[in-house]
Amino acid sequence: MVGLPFDCLSNPLGAVRVTFERAIASGSDPASFDGKDWGVIDVLRECLFDQGALTQVPILDHQSIGWIQPNSLVRFRGMVQDMLGNEFYVGAFKDDSMWRTNKFADVASFPMGSSSENRIWERRLLHCVPVPGQSSWSMQSSSESVISRSKKWMSQHGEKRLREDDAESYSMAPGDEMQESPPGCKKMREGDCHSPLLHEAVAEASSSKSSIEFDTDSNCFSCLVKVYDTMESDVKLNDVFEFIGVFTYNPELMIQMDESDEVPHDLYEESLVHLPPNKVPRLHCFIQRKLAVHDFIHNSPVTEPVPHVIRGAREGLLDHLRSVLGNDCVAAQCVLLHLLSRVHGRVDSAALGKLSLNLTGFSRESISVFGNQLRNATQSLLPFTQSFPLTVEYLNSMSLAPRKDYKTNRLVTGVLQMAEGTHLTIDETQLDSGILNSTGVSNTRLLKNLLECQKVEYDFEYYKMEMPADVQLLILSDGKSNILPADLVLPFQPSAVSPSMNISPEALQTWRWYLSSVRSLSHDIDPEMQKVLEDDLVAARQEDRSLGSQDFSRLLTMARLISVSFGETRLSFDHWQMAKELERLRKERLKQ
Repeated sequence: MVGLPFDCLSNPLGAVRVTFERAIASGSDPASFDGKDWGVIDVLRECLFDQGALTQVPILDHQSIGWIQPNSLVRFRGMVQDMLGNEFYVGAFKDDSMWRTNKFADVASFPMGSSSENRIWERRLLHCVPVPGQSSWSMQSSSESVISRSKKWMSQHGEKRLREDDAESYSMAPGDEMQESPPGCKKMREGDCHSPLLHEAVAEASSSKSSIEFDTDSNCFSCLVKVYDTMESDVKLNDVFEFIGVFTYNPELMIQMDESDEVPHDLYEESLVHLPPNKVPRLHCFIQRKLAVHDFIHNSPVTEPVPHVIRGAREGLLDHLRSVLGNDCVAAQCVLLHLLSRVHGRVDSAALGKLSLNLTGFSRESISVFGNQLRNATQSLLPFTQSFPLTVEYLNSMSLAPRKDYKTNRLVTGVLQMAEGTHLTIDETQLDSGILNSTGVSNTRLLKNLLECQKVEYDFEYYKMEMPADVQLLILSDGKSNILPADLVLPFQPSAVSPSMNISPEALQTWRWYLSSVRSLSHDIDPEMQKVLEDDLVAARQEDRSLGSQDFSRLLTMARLISVSFGETRLSFDHWQMAKELERLRKERLKQ
């Protein structure tokens, strides 16, 4: 597209306005745009993806919030921590004979009389946070050229220039004035009535950041994302998304919320009152993309997943894990399978594909060496990792389950509100005897349910709701954990303490790519191989009557993961034999 009268990066609202006016001029009825796009998304997709402008879009985070100018295009990556419902707003209104739109904005850009002909539309509100436990190496930041361009823009645009630019971007006629809203005009949730001094307020905010109090702590930074024209099933709680949209900051909304005690209570959502715009930035989303673990692997040196490359990455990673685990080859193989596990299906209450691991034989002394090495290794390999000590005090005091606070109408996060693909290490070596209170008993039950069923129970005060999860659990303990019965229990037997390891960035990138790529492979079993499995399982049951369905399920999961670790999508006889041998070695250790 040539000759666009706007800059998609610095003035995306110009694209919204111009495409809307063109659609109306072509004879379209504003009522037909309820829940539909009139062409602006296609314009932005062409600019960002076809013309390669996506790399020039700054990333909204705790560092960039200080220099990103309001009403510009930004990207935000985060987890949906809370879903705040739908918000009604005046999506289109008639200004004299001209139809205008408020879509993708918090406040009206032109005066709206109380008798204006208008259209009421809906948008969804999502409270999004940085992915809990995200490793620093997996985080993206704005390029130096983007930062330099934005800062240069801010230094060149003083208050007077900003007012002039805003006036041009909204194409106000020479005689138009920003009139005050009628006293009886009510805001429909957030941002429906006309903002009388919006341009001046934004200009002041851009030239003086004194009124902005955005949290610059990366763990606390959050964003209120407003999503348009999507099905409810497209976005779910705890999903990880990249949102591309316009960043808005309107001080008028902050002032009105501060004075909300003097305003009729029904004019504001309680959840938005507790998320003021001067502390939680707003992002009006044009394009959203659901992210998986592999989307956080950047600059991979591997171009194609050919078999010899996968085998080489597997061997290198196994050697690394063996070194981390004190030359314990069996433990290294079990940890590799554990890191590749994921929930690929559910049957009733059973989560298929999970493989929790309990490494026993740790003391408080040895865990400071091998436990720390293993935690550091997982943090360097996986994008989302968390850990905590399992003690009586921790269980009795921590809030593991997310809970609904009806006073603020918000979902208060808990330790176990995690993104899909998170790795959780639990240190049980610090657990001493003690008495669990009601919170401790509840937390113990929550952890066991997560381990066995891959579900987390959310507390909505009047009822409980189980939410599906996909979390890899690793338990480090002295003896077999009685609180957390893992799928695999293996006595840890190190034979040496490896010196400090200097791993090249290229090797780390290759291993990260390997784990994320083969972990997502689908897998199947041919009918011929299915017959071999059935015969072997029958023979095993005849030899040992104590074997049950859980033992067979675990062995099948191990076989599938071994096959996947070689990049194979179908189980072979050799990989089945490898799984049986690994299980034999594991059981031998348990008998010692």
